Amino acid sequence: MNDIVRGGCLCGQVQYQVRGPFEQFHICHCSQCQRSTGSAHASNIFTSKDRIKWLSGEELIKRFDPLEPDTISKCFCSHCGSLVPYISAKSGKLIIPAGGLSEDPHIRPHDNIFWKDRAVWYDAVAPAPHFDAFPKKTR
Repeated sequence: MNDIVRGGCLCGQVQYQVRGPFEQFHICHCSQCQRSTGSAHASNIFTSKDRIKWLSGEELIKRFDPLEPDTISKCFCSHCGSLVPYISAKSGKLIIPAGGLSEDPHIRPHDNIFWKDRAVWYDAVAPAPHFDAFPKKTR
């Protein structure tokens, strides 16, 4: 599918659009992705680097490239800190943080990778109670 999907950062200053079709969608549980996102995993869509168009805020994007080999890079809005798409130095692919998309990318996760490294509490996520907003009582 060649749909165009919009995305942006939390503060709204960085806006972009990406064009499908997308190649891969991985939920990565490695320790680097946990630290990078501050969550249990990263949800990343992969495609070719020519599929992005920056609409605004490109000058606000900062890139972190580690000195250590095999450590992931990341790009983020320097105003709000939200992760934004970037070109992987290792693969040359465009990495799109799925949570930054405003519309359905029409691709679903293919797999959970680095499953053995998942957060010790992650298996309790699915059976935990579900609410459509903050629960009335906090624990």
